[in-house]
Order: sequence, then C-alpha cells, then structure tokens
Amino acid sequence: MADELICSAKGCTAAAVHQVVWNNPKIHTPDRRKIWLACDEHESSLRTFLDARDFYRETVAL
Repeated sequence: MADELICSAKGCTAAAVHQVVWNNPKIHTPDRRKIWLACDEHESSLRTFLDARDFYRETVAL
C-alpha cells in the first residue's frame, strides 16, 4: 500500500489532491518543474504565493 500524499502547506495534514507546479526562473532552467502538493483548501493560497513571485506554472489534479 502506498503512503498517502500530504498537503505541502505548513501544518496541514490533509490528503493532497492537487499538484501545484512551479519553477524559479532565476535558478531553474525553463524546463525544470518543482511540485508542491495541495489539498482543496490550500491550493489557492499556495498558487497565489507562487504567482506573486512569477514562479507559478500550473495546477494539476492528482
């Protein structure tokens, strides 16, 4: 049995249902993608945090 994927938001223990895909263009190549896992409640706040820094690329359902 696989381990449950947990939301990346600080202190959250909910199951992740989204992948928030991002990269930092100052240190990552354009094709490099990093992933934060998110529950429904935190997807928006994680996306907003990354988007404010121009790091956000897309959100993908798990």
